[in-house]
Amino acid sequence: MVRRTGLIAVGAVALLVAAGSAMVLAQGPGPRGPRGGGPGFRGGLPLRELSLTDTQRTQVQQLVQKHREGTRALMESAMKARQAQQQAIEAVPTNESAIRSAAAAVADVEADLAVQQAQLQNEIFNLLTPEQQQQLQKVRADREARMKQRAQQRPQRRPA
Repeated sequence: MVRRTGLIAVGAVALLVAAGSAMVLAQGPGPRGPRGGGPGFRGGLPLRELSLTDTQRTQVQQLVQKHREGTRALMESAMKARQAQQQAIEAVPTNESAIRSAAAAVADVEADLAVQQAQLQNEIFNLLTPEQQQQLQKVRADREARMKQRAQQRPQRRPA
C-alpha cells in the first residue's frame, strides 16, 4: 500500500513537471549551455534546442499558464481515481466490477491528461517557425532512435 501511494505521488509530481516544464524550457539555455545538465526533453518538447526568440518564450509561458489550472484539476482527479482503484483492489472480498469501474475511471482521466498535454504541445508547435518545426522533428527522430538502440542493448530477461 505504501509503495502504491508513493507511486501515485510520483506520478502526480511527474505530471506537474511535464505540464509546467515547457515554461521553464522556454526560458532558454542556462549557465551550462543549451542542454543544461540533461537532455532537455521535459514535457516532450526540447525547446532549448530550438533557439526560441524572446517573443516565442513569452508566448510559450502564456500557453503553459493558460493550461495550468486545467492540468492541476485533472491531476487531482487522477490522484483520486488511482486511490479509488487501489481501494477497490485491496477490498475483501474481491469485487471485480468495482475494480474494473475504478480502472476505467483512471484510464479516462489519464486520457484527458494526455489530450491536454497533446493540445499544449500542438499549440507550442504552431508557434515555431518552419525551420524550428523541422529541427523538432529531427530531435524527436534522434531521440526515438536512441531509445530503440538502448532497448536492443538491454539484456533479455528470461521468464521465471
